[in-house]
Amino acid sequence: MTEVFDYFAQGELPTPTLGDDEVRRLFADSFGLEIDLRPLGSQQDQNFRVFPHGSDDPLGVLKLSNPVFSEAEIAMQDAAAAVVAERDPGLRIPLLVEGPRGPMAAWWSSSEGRIHARVIANITGRTLMGSDYLSPAVVERMGELSARVSLALADFRHPASGRVLQWNLRHAVRVIDTLLPGEPDAAVRALVERAVRDALETLDPVSAELPVQAGHFDITDDNMLRPVGGHLPDAVIDFGDVAESWRVGELATTLSSVLHHDGADVTSVLPAVRAFHTLRPLDDAEIVALWPLVVLRGAVLVLSGRSQVRLDEQNSYASVALDREFRVLETAAAVPVAVMTEVIRDALGATDARPERPLEAGPLTLPEGPRVELDAGTVSPLNDEGAWLRPHTLDDAAATALERGASIVTLPAWRPVLTGSTPGPRNTAATVPTGVTLWLAAPAPIAPGAGRVTVDADVLTWVAGDETVRISGLPAGATGHELPARTRLFVQRHRTGGSVPPARVTPELASAWRRVEGDPSAVIGVEGDPSAVIGVEGDPSALAGAVSGPSRLVGAEGTLAADAGRASGTPPHDLLERRHRVLAEVQEHYYATPPQIERGWREHLADVDGRVYLDMVNNVASVGHAHPHVVGAATRQLRLLNTNSRFHYGAIAEFAERLAALLPDGLDTVFFVNSGSEATDLAVRLAMASTGRPDIVAMREAYHGWTYASDAVSTSIADNPNALSTRPEWVHTVAAANDYRGEHRGADAARYAPEAVAVIDALAAEGRPPAGFISESYFGNAGGVALPDGYLREVYAAVRRHGGIAISDEVQVGFGRLGEWFWGFQQQDAVPDVVAIAKSIGGGQPVGAVVTSREIADRYRTGGYFFSSTGGSPVSAVIGMAVLDVIERDDLPGNARDVGGHLKRRLEALGELHEIVGRVHGSGLYLGLEFVRDRATLEPATEETAAICARLLELGVVMQPTGDFQNVLKIKPPLVITRESADFFVDALGRVLDTGW
Repeated sequence: MTEVFDYFAQGELPTPTLGDDEVRRLFADSFGLEIDLRPLGSQQDQNFRVFPHGSDDPLGVLKLSNPVFSEAEIAMQDAAAAVVAERDPGLRIPLLVEGPRGPMAAWWSSSEGRIHARVIANITGRTLMGSDYLSPAVVERMGELSARVSLALADFRHPASGRVLQWNLRHAVRVIDTLLPGEPDAAVRALVERAVRDALETLDPVSAELPVQAGHFDITDDNMLRPVGGHLPDAVIDFGDVAESWRVGELATTLSSVLHHDGADVTSVLPAVRAFHTLRPLDDAEIVALWPLVVLRGAVLVLSGRSQVRLDEQNSYASVALDREFRVLETAAAVPVAVMTEVIRDALGATDARPERPLEAGPLTLPEGPRVELDAGTVSPLNDEGAWLRPHTLDDAAATALERGASIVTLPAWRPVLTGSTPGPRNTAATVPTGVTLWLAAPAPIAPGAGRVTVDADVLTWVAGDETVRISGLPAGATGHELPARTRLFVQRHRTGGSVPPARVTPELASAWRRVEGDPSAVIGVEGDPSAVIGVEGDPSALAGAVSGPSRLVGAEGTLAADAGRASGTPPHDLLERRHRVLAEVQEHYYATPPQIERGWREHLADVDGRVYLDMVNNVASVGHAHPHVVGAATRQLRLLNTNSRFHYGAIAEFAERLAALLPDGLDTVFFVNSGSEATDLAVRLAMASTGRPDIVAMREAYHGWTYASDAVSTSIADNPNALSTRPEWVHTVAAANDYRGEHRGADAARYAPEAVAVIDALAAEGRPPAGFISESYFGNAGGVALPDGYLREVYAAVRRHGGIAISDEVQVGFGRLGEWFWGFQQQDAVPDVVAIAKSIGGGQPVGAVVTSREIADRYRTGGYFFSSTGGSPVSAVIGMAVLDVIERDDLPGNARDVGGHLKRRLEALGELHEIVGRVHGSGLYLGLEFVRDRATLEPATEETAAICARLLELGVVMQPTGDFQNVLKIKPPLVITRESADFFVDALGRVLDTGW
């Protein structure tokens, strides 16, 4: 019989600790090579990266195996690696290295006894080790690699495969029983005992059904490598734990290594679960066993690591890993195994036949009478005008309902809640209550029936068999005989002896928790339809009629479409599929899998799950989302009149006067349109009409819009890869005046203006003097790059010298966003002939304007008349004036200057810490953070920028890339943003740059 390692017979595994000189001597004696070496970490072996003496090219990795392992086991490791490499050539696998004397494997007689040495190939790349962030794509690849190795070894057999290792999850309980008594920390022992008890309750009934095969069983973040310059791992190393075990243990081991990384929770592993299942389908027993094995792996890691450090204090590899290993167990045990099993079922689409746990009994019979239900969801009117930020909104609504005749007021379980949120972003927050919140008009008796009632502090607990009901929020001195009136109570149910559900859980976990614990509504007899719902549509003042009448909707005019879809159980991804079916593919949306945003307030956005995001890109919402003054003005005007702009009404004249008053003398005549595209299109047409010429000069890399004329002068390849090759012959371009990335940089940027003037002069010399010159006054599409000082003054003078018109595109930059200047052209100390305005002017309403002189405007009249049916309509004009009211009253340009200055300084400080930061562009709240792979070559970090934006969304920040290379963060938040929100953004970005993306 082949002799193999038995952990339980050996117990202790002191790592070999040969000195460098001895290793070099023995290596030369055995393999005939002089080497240099660098130590590598290992928990139970001794590893080095070895180099031919004097060379920087590694020969391979020298592994000095722990002396307790037999030659057969070591041979099995090499054989398993060879099988995987042969069967899956797409994987990079370290194989035994051939030296001048043949395969480099030998037994050494060392100062520490007989030790096996072998050299395996050095696989280039970086491991995933550490606690940095793992993206969903990386986690998915981890699951894929785990499955591929499992498939390759499916029929692998070896005499040593039956060895008993502490890492073999079939023996996890024996390892834990062996090591737990020696663990000196009582808190660690308690965590392990609780976690293992929960795991075995689920694992034991299915363990005999689990398929068994040989496997790697250590495909972790430490044993996968990304290729040089690559993001996704493609190599698997270290076959030291090859053995025969439960097949699903391969995946469980991989999942455990995800849990200690930055930002990881139990749902972070789901991409790996799905990827593994796609290639190596899990049967039902394996689905049930998977999370218990992850928990057991965490317990073994903690106990083994701590035991190894106590045994071998010099083992820095084991010491450094202690915190990571503890986080694995802590995270794995944060959710009960039964719940996590249901989460996995959800991820694999295996939940159809698993309803929530039924209720067998309950302690409460509430008084009859009208019951009112509160809607605290994202689109509920209860949350209008920032009421979701007030902590007493629900209590106030409940009190109003009780005063108006309701006997019972409830906030249901298992529906996402926005009300009562904190103002900061909380993308991963728990928003779904696991219990029913209850307010009573009169005290209600407790009827324990077959159950037993106890009261501890403010919590009443009723237990009957497997059913436990927990009612928290009791006032001091409560006896447990009745529930108090007009007090907020919280009613939960759970399995007796099981974990008490948290008061709220994340949306990703909600359906799983519900199936395990059930709906507590039946406990208090409120599972039927209520008499009324406050917060669907209408005002609580309508409650009296709703309670006494047949309708269940307060002020019911129908629920909002998004809320109705949510209430009916339509998943957000189904709505996205509907969008894709009916909208043109080119009409893109942010993010591959975007949150469904249904509410905005100031600089924040909220999705249908009650999660709050910081909006750092929305320069359209200049005065903040849902500003009450703007909403009020629009609502009032909609009740009065909204019609074709050719009718005579007061708002259009007043709005035009106010706009003209914001601009330099001479710019006194206004055209109203609906968008920035229309505004720049009209500005180009004005230049052509007023000069009688067709030719326009435009700056390269700019974006001006999507209409025919505005698109023709747009040459941003990010928006149109063929922009330069497809522009019409009447468009002539000059170099993008970008002093950071353009043709001329730094002090040389002063050359841009003379070169642009030369283009204009050359056109005139050819007999084609341009009708006009158009550019953004502050380079927006490139990420808020200021034009070189004096550029516009010099170019405007040139175009006017030949009778042309100077057009300033202020669509993005205008209306105070720069802080120091209300208009971008003011930064250039230049005055244009035509100004195109949109975005900020309407605060989200489609409003655009072109302002010019009376003379230029009148020349356009010779070519016909102009009208825009809804441009400058009564509602648009009133909204435009309301936006101006807020900008002026609240000094939003001053806020842009102060908060924007603080934000820019903090971003520049990040640049001092991270080489990927090339430069911070812009002024005020018109900023761009440019990412580069090399500060000398300015190679754009395009893929990195996309990944950073995706990671920021996970942290609660909406951010998007811009620029021709999509490597600049587009930092243009609503002008009302606070310093606290700006700090949140920089802190989140700093975390991403620190921990990866």
